[in-house]
Amino acid sequence: MKTTEHYKLLANLFKYPGEDYKVNAKECASYIKENYPESYTEFAPFFDFVAADTLDNIEGVFSRTFHIQAICFLDLGYVLFAEDYKRGEFLVKMKNEQLLANNDCGTELADNLPNVLTLMSLLKDQDFLEEFAVRIMKKSLGKMLEEFDVARMELKDKIRMKKQKVVLDEDAVNKNIYRYAINGLLNVVNKDFNDDKYNDPVIVPTLGGDFLSGCTTSCHTPEPIKTV
Repeated sequence: MKTTEHYKLLANLFKYPGEDYKVNAKECASYIKENYPESYTEFAPFFDFVAADTLDNIEGVFSRTFHIQAICFLDLGYVLFAEDYKRGEFLVKMKNEQLLANNDCGTELADNLPNVLTLMSLLKDQDFLEEFAVRIMKKSLGKMLEEFDVARMELKDKIRMKKQKVVLDEDAVNKNIYRYAINGLLNVVNKDFNDDKYNDPVIVPTLGGDFLSGCTTSCHTPEPIKTV
């Protein structure tokens, strides 16, 4: 069975930066450097930023990346389905999984990235974990990375200027720094879950029936829906 406890460490990188953020990031960096040296190379600019900068500035960059005038969002249902009704179905299933795993999601939604990463560290069903990692996590992280495309970000700024007449002051040097954290995370997931049996053109499993029900994968046969 795969060891997945490190996903708790990774989850801390995507929580709102509190007093323990820099310490948690340092612990995560040490673990990744020792166990995933190739992934650490992807993470390195992010870890360097957190180690060198002030907590206030880290908070500001986090907010502008994921909350205020967000580059991308941390709720995977929104990342995958936007405002489609499937987002609601996905969230309900995720709530059920979090409850089954006894994972306290706090004030964030059940499909918020840190909560999902923590869930991955708790799942005991290896087949289900692998399918979830490949079809949900990899897909979500890939779509999040797309939002950091320079042309896409410039277009968003133009739209904001037109609608709101203002774009908030931002740390231009570190504007895209969380891209390295997301890319590093995706690299770790790829290292941990490289089973080709789920790498088909149809990525996202069905959200109806028994999907994310807590039953082992062998207990049900999900019918996938087309990639959105």
